[in-house]
Amino acid sequence: MAAPVPGQQELTAGARRLADIAIRLGLRVATAESCTGGLLAKIITDLPGASAHYAGGVVAYANDVKVKHLGVDPESLEAHGAVSREVALEMAAGARRRFRADVAMAVTGIAGPEGGAPGKPVGTVWLAVALPGGTAQARVKRFAGDRATVRDASVAAVLEMAAEAAGRATYGPAAGD
Repeated sequence: MAAPVPGQQELTAGARRLADIAIRLGLRVATAESCTGGLLAKIITDLPGASAHYAGGVVAYANDVKVKHLGVDPESLEAHGAVSREVALEMAAGARRRFRADVAMAVTGIAGPEGGAPGKPVGTVWLAVALPGGTAQARVKRFAGDRATVRDASVAAVLEMAAEAAGRATYGPAAGD
């Protein structure tokens, strides 16, 4: 059975959970998005007072933008493609550096309806979270549904992933590592 599609309430609750953790721990948060096209940043900034924890984000839809603005290695793109563990991790690390953040999230995937390929069907999304000291994690998800559903599910999943990581990590200075 497919997971229920997250609605506005679930997306807002995910952003609120991350905000509460970030504010309590004094963390700065950033985002790097491809297939979600800024939806993650929108959901975060829909919360009043988001500036208390959210530094900013980059919508890097094109590969050259991923390279120029997030520091993604062109060789990673060539070898693994934009929808890959490697690129998701590099996007998150790049956003963390660019915004001097403690926690950065990245989303890269195929929202559809076109664009799927063998091994990477429509709905394939890589999510990543980067933390200080080079600590990072990535996971792949395969979401069913239309473009909007894939994007909403991606945002809900990466917010949950970031909140879990932020809640259990130990932090040092974001800028100096």
